[in-house]
Amino acid sequence: MEKDAISAGVKTIGGLFSTAEIKILVCYIIDAVRDAVPGQMLANVLHYEGIANCFEVNAAIADLCESGQLKVHNEKEDTYVITEKGTMVARELKTTLPFTVKDRAYTAAIKMVSRFKNAKNCDIEIEKADGKTYAICSLTDNGNAFMSIKLQVTDEEQAMLIKEKFITNPTKIYSDIINILTD
Repeated sequence: MEKDAISAGVKTIGGLFSTAEIKILVCYIIDAVRDAVPGQMLANVLHYEGIANCFEVNAAIADLCESGQLKVHNEKEDTYVITEKGTMVARELKTTLPFTVKDRAYTAAIKMVSRFKNAKNCDIEIEKADGKTYAICSLTDNGNAFMSIKLQVTDEEQAMLIKEKFITNPTKIYSDIINILTD
């Protein structure tokens, strides 16, 4: 395929430089994930993984929506789902993409969607009081906190690290705390 996509910031080994390939990959990922996918996050992940330029991914998503292969699932959350037309594209043309690119992209997208869902069920605040910094991490269900932990931390940097770790796997943290307290 013709190299017609912008490659700025993308590693040259294993990256996609064809607009058509990027569109196929976006359809493939959203079809394989089988869930609403946040568009900007997908663009950032594919860029970070060295697969495609984030601007090209955003343009591909817009083009795919315009041509009916994707549709907006939730405008506020910037999430997209695949249509029947897009599923046909993904399944018929996925063999045109290198296996390693599809594998890397799928793995990164699964982690991204999991983190996106986790973040929706987490409420994390960084609070300063009396010269001290606290990280307050809560798990919510329908907007109601069912677990909340307030930790005194050394600084905002440590609070941000705790926030990132908490969002990565809040159910494991919840399970571990329950196990520790009930053993």
